[in-house]
Amino acid sequence: MSEQIHIEVVYALHDRQKVVSVQLAPGATVRDAVERSGLQTEFPEIDLAVNKFGIWNKLTKLDAALRDKDRVEIYRPLIADPKEVRRQRASEGKVMKKGGGDAEAG
Repeated sequence: MSEQIHIEVVYALHDRQKVVSVQLAPGATVRDAVERSGLQTEFPEIDLAVNKFGIWNKLTKLDAALRDKDRVEIYRPLIADPKEVRRQRASEGKVMKKGGGDAEAG
């Protein structure tokens, strides 16, 4: 039997995270890992043409080769553009605290 690489594929929602371990042949890609994970069946909103992907918190392409023990992360699209949110708050005169929330009046 040929040697396999062990990969984790992770998808997180606001209230939970799903981690799936897969075994692939050496030379497998991010696309291979996502497809093998079955997460697209469980979460039909995952779209290879829309979502962004990473390996250990670094953005990567679907055709990037994986190494043993890599962690593939599937990122959800942003609900709002952070720059636009800051721009809107600034135009409304709201003060922001570190971390992006509204500052408490003190």
